[in-house]
Amino acid sequence: MTFYVVLLALFAVERLAELIISKRNIAWSMGRGGRESGAGHYPAMVALHTALLVGALVEVVVAHRPFLPWLGWPMLAIVVAAQSLRWWCIRTLGRRWNTRIVVLPDVPLVTSGPYRWIRHPNYVAVVVEGIALPLVHTAWITAITFTALNAWLLTVRIRAENRALAAVPAA
Repeated sequence: MTFYVVLLALFAVERLAELIISKRNIAWSMGRGGRESGAGHYPAMVALHTALLVGALVEVVVAHRPFLPWLGWPMLAIVVAAQSLRWWCIRTLGRRWNTRIVVLPDVPLVTSGPYRWIRHPNYVAVVVEGIALPLVHTAWITAITFTALNAWLLTVRIRAENRALAAVPAA
């Protein structure tokens, strides 16, 4: 259980690092005429991602979820792969990456890195992580609940993001 608590704490630190990077990148984008879209769903997204970490911990502690090596180790490998994809997205977008929907005018979409194959690769990482992270320690209720709520939220977010990106010129 200690390993899982440390893993969740590391994820919390990673999320804080994302927010710091995002804040810096938003300031950079806004200074270049960037415009935010879809801000209304952002507080729900922050709350849901926070609830993922808290819910996984609470479920493991309160429901006495065991670590099952046949499930936990593969799920940990999947979590690491999802994080690798997320940071590939962050690196590929550079200063244009952030946790909000901010579009720079007259700047073509990024079509390199994972964006060469998938339009929203960061959301693939989020979906995979939302399932795998709780299942590292068999927190299946958290995995199911997060996945269902995240599916709804990502539907809203991707629609908002696609509308915003539709105005961006092709590369």
